Amino acid sequence: MEKRVRFKSRWLPWLLVAPQMAVVLVFFFWPAAQALYQSLLTQDAFGTSTEFVGLENFERLFSDESYLASFKTTALFSGLVAVSGLVIALLLAVMANRVVRGAGFYKTLLIWPYAVAPVVAGVLWLLMFASPYGVIAYFLRWLGLPWDHLLNPNHAMALIVMAAVWKQISYNFLFFLAGLQSIPQSLIEAATIDGASPWHRFWTIVFPLLSPTTFFLLVINVVYAFFDTFAIVDAATHGGPGKDTAILVYKVYYDGFKALDMGGSAAQSVILMLIVVVLTVIQFRFVEKKVQY
Repeated sequence: MEKRVRFKSRWLPWLLVAPQMAVVLVFFFWPAAQALYQSLLTQDAFGTSTEFVGLENFERLFSDESYLASFKTTALFSGLVAVSGLVIALLLAVMANRVVRGAGFYKTLLIWPYAVAPVVAGVLWLLMFASPYGVIAYFLRWLGLPWDHLLNPNHAMALIVMAAVWKQISYNFLFFLAGLQSIPQSLIEAATIDGASPWHRFWTIVFPLLSPTTFFLLVINVVYAFFDTFAIVDAATHGGPGKDTAILVYKVYYDGFKALDMGGSAAQSVILMLIVVVLTVIQFRFVEKKVQY
């Protein structure tokens, strides 16, 4: 028989969820409403004078070639970060799950990068690839592979992707490892007795059972790539060379705080929010169908 919680007072449930509702209202809905309102205005850098312009800010954005190019940059960057982060984290989790001696030590080392601030991660990878004194840059030059993220857009994109993936791997690793440890070993042992190879066991038993975790991490990593990588881009490349690594969230900051285009920046934030909402809905609508709970 299903047990249900019954409250004597009809107001008690609302009182219990009131703090969370207040947080969501103050830190999400109110800023979103402000951004939507400001996207319909044009104002000076100090906010002393404003003028209602309707959809003019949006029309100006979609006629700007540099802004349209940032969509392609963001799609490439977010795809590389999400896919690479999930694949590498899953590989590390599978390897760590097999370690018997010193397992806690290895797992602790793999978790540490998550404690690093995004801007620190950006600076760290920038220093390692800074020519000619960076450790990795020196090694690449020794191999005869020239590296210059200041002039080569492909190198700059690779730099911020590696920094963003490294920063997020620990988060993905934790969930994948927890998912692997929750899989009954009896299933793996039965498949082994039947003669299934390790690769076949992984694709037919382990990975399908990890599909809920993979789906959750896919959504989280897409949101991370769109929003939480601003500090990495700002610290490592400043959106350069040119604007080849200026992803959408970086352009919101640059146009608003450096170019002082408040209305255009607000319009960009609204568009970015809508893109993430649409992507999340698509993932839950289509990708979730293949998840086996």
